[in-house]
Amino acid sequence: MTVIQATEGDFQQQVVDRSHSTPVVVDFWAPWCAPCGQLSPLLEQLAADADGAVVLAKVNSDEHPGLSKTYGVQSIPAVKAFVDGEVVDEFTGAKNAVVVQRFFARLIPTEADRLVASGGEDALRRALELDPGRADASVALGAILLGRGEHQEALALLEQVRGSFRADGMIASIRLREDPELRLDEALDALAAGRTQEGLQTLLERIKDHPDHTDGLRAIIVGVLDELGAADPLARDVRRRLTAALY
Repeated sequence: MTVIQATEGDFQQQVVDRSHSTPVVVDFWAPWCAPCGQLSPLLEQLAADADGAVVLAKVNSDEHPGLSKTYGVQSIPAVKAFVDGEVVDEFTGAKNAVVVQRFFARLIPTEADRLVASGGEDALRRALELDPGRADASVALGAILLGRGEHQEALALLEQVRGSFRADGMIASIRLREDPELRLDEALDALAAGRTQEGLQTLLERIKDHPDHTDGLRAIIVGVLDELGAADPLARDVRRRLTAALY
């Protein structure tokens, strides 16, 4: 089903929860709103054309004013796109067809998106052929190469996407691992094995012992924290401890 009617009672399930697997476009409208009537057929046609890649949820603002208040709707039509439970894009008013088509296109996964999501080495290499500057594909493929000990190929790949926290951290780990004084094998092996807290603790200790390698060690830690996400309790704790160690 590409078009659903959402209410205050089922919005969480129909829109927020659903958006974790499929992007949901929410159309806030009302029967008396002439621009809503102009926009609605276009939204429904684009949802149908997306063939299940995007779901359209319609919310009657007169019947469900609480939802309009929650999501800051001050005028209608108001259209909001939900992905992973959050509003990621929006517009207000009856936009022309080109604008609305582009709005939908930004939500539909590209071939490269689908390849990266699959996660296999062949798929990641193909994704990089389609989009050479794609950091998420480079980082994922770099991790596979590092797991096989192919450090130089991983380094060459990751150098192309410098500026990504994870890529910069992986580059630093490759280069610093070669320094026998740092003894990073213990920390990096722990991270690779999923013992994240142990690995981060060891890296923090290395910063105290080797201030001349602060930048590289910090890059490794920040890369791991970026992967954990800002809301992760361990990430918050380590970020605080990292700041204390540096300053």
